[in-house]
Amino acid sequence: MTPEPNPYAPPPDDRPLWRRVRAFPREHTGWWDIGTAVLFWLMFGSFWVIVLAEGAAGRPNQAFPHADIVALLVTSILHTVGVALRRLRPVVGFWSVVAGCLVQLVGTDAVAPTDAAVLVAAYSLTRNTRSQLQRRLGLVVCAVSGYLAAWDWRGEIGPASVTGMILNGTFLSAFVIVFWVWGDLNRKREELVSGLEAQNAALRRERDQRAQLAAQAERTRIAREMHDIVAHSLSVVVVQSDGAAYAAEHGDVWDRQQAAGALKTIGETARSALAETRRLVGVLRQEGDNADYTPTTGLAEIDELVEGTRSAGLPVELEERGTRRALSHEADLAAYRIVQESLTNVLRHAGPGAAARVTVDYGEPLRVEVRDNGAGATTTDGLGNGLIGMRERVAQVGGDFHAGPAPGGGWRVQATIPTKEQRQ
Repeated sequence: MTPEPNPYAPPPDDRPLWRRVRAFPREHTGWWDIGTAVLFWLMFGSFWVIVLAEGAAGRPNQAFPHADIVALLVTSILHTVGVALRRLRPVVGFWSVVAGCLVQLVGTDAVAPTDAAVLVAAYSLTRNTRSQLQRRLGLVVCAVSGYLAAWDWRGEIGPASVTGMILNGTFLSAFVIVFWVWGDLNRKREELVSGLEAQNAALRRERDQRAQLAAQAERTRIAREMHDIVAHSLSVVVVQSDGAAYAAEHGDVWDRQQAAGALKTIGETARSALAETRRLVGVLRQEGDNADYTPTTGLAEIDELVEGTRSAGLPVELEERGTRRALSHEADLAAYRIVQESLTNVLRHAGPGAAARVTVDYGEPLRVEVRDNGAGATTTDGLGNGLIGMRERVAQVGGDFHAGPAPGGGWRVQATIPTKEQRQ
């Protein structure tokens, strides 16, 4: 029976062996640092344990006195601890190496092989420490360390004269400072890369948010267009079909001509709504389709809109002030939809015997007014988005919208729409 896989098990590492070996120091920092510290101790520090053990066995080393061996052993231990903590606790590791150097300075004049840990500590301090105070203190220590070492090792690594000690100290301090600067440059480079990565991540989030907002705005626009198209067309269809059904049921004589007219109006309205819906949905066409499916409805079709509303049984008067002129697509479509939705509301809510008057002023800005004398207010029924959609549409083009009861009765809708030239 095959055992079921553990869903909590880490995924298998499919990287080549050389890539896994190369990434080991970054992925297993603690183990790597401990391993290098152990290797460092075996190479440079364990010698003093052997020498000290030989002295305890009665075979003292003639080259190093007992006190020097103890001091060098303590120094090696502190240096090794600094190497082990160079990335996990860089500040503690640095000062551990400094403490070992002070023990060496006080306890012996000999050079310890583990003194190379000073270079590692100087580099690690500026590479892995974010504290500016600690880095500056480390720089001061690095600058002084060379001169103290030259004074402690006078005669061992060079002439014991003042000039010789100054030259040796300058060389040793400069050598340590080079590692300090090297670590500082690597830290700054890492911070720069991290900052760029964070900036790129922020830009990607902003791009995704803008895409989501654009998609939401597009969905809202399409929903608004579909509402205006379908609501108006269905209102005309409902009025015509109800009228025809009432006449067929209650009329003394079946009026074939009246029925034919109602059916003709229903067919034309349905075909018009279907054509506008196709043009609207066409904006979602596949990439590579060069056909223009953008809705082209505008005030140029206002005569057909008014005539269709009249055919639905609503007396409508159209008054146009000024001369028709070319408008921006957004302004033209918004004005047409305001008239369309307002007439739809009159059909649905104004009540029997109502009439409407549409006024379009082609001045600057464009002004549209639809007023009726119905008994009922042309508000929404709570199931649609008529007034909300009109208000949002006008706000989108930078205009003003007002709707409410008209003086003397009825309902009035007013919209002021800036022209393209004014909005620029």
